[in-house]
Amino acid sequence: MDSATYLEELRREFPKLRVIDKADDRFSRWIDRALVLLTFGGQSAYLTRYVTTIGQRIYVPTTWGARPEVDRVITLRHEAVHLRQFRRYTLVGMSALYLLPILPLGLAWGRARLEWEAYAETLRATAELQGPAAARDPALRARIIHQFIGPAYGWMWPFPRVVGRWIDAVLEGL
Repeated sequence: MDSATYLEELRREFPKLRVIDKADDRFSRWIDRALVLLTFGGQSAYLTRYVTTIGQRIYVPTTWGARPEVDRVITLRHEAVHLRQFRRYTLVGMSALYLLPILPLGLAWGRARLEWEAYAETLRATAELQGPAAARDPALRARIIHQFIGPAYGWMWPFPRVVGRWIDAVLEGL
């Protein structure tokens, strides 16, 4: 399945779904500046590398169209988890979970749990679309761990071994 077909499936589930280019979006540019400041420059690729879901809007980076098709589908499956989380918890609930428990930077349990649910789908989608070996690739494992412990998400979960165990649990279930 290609990303356009998957987006059409998502639109059946989420009729108000919009895909927005971050570079053309004032709110995304504001978030980018705020993240650069809050992470002391550690998260400086928000507009160019990261896909973001807020409510029923998926904000894509400037590099979206250049990504391989399979990578776009895997990413959209990750973002679909966030769409369902927004439906389940509402915008206010997701904002509170994402930004507050326990600390906004350095130890963000709520954000880590929300992202973990989505990264588990990343691993499942990778296994289904690229094969189990791709899901078990040490480079993918290292990238996911870095997302949790590094500045991209504000050092949300500074325990790499815990993230590694989460990854292992998903991989065992594949």
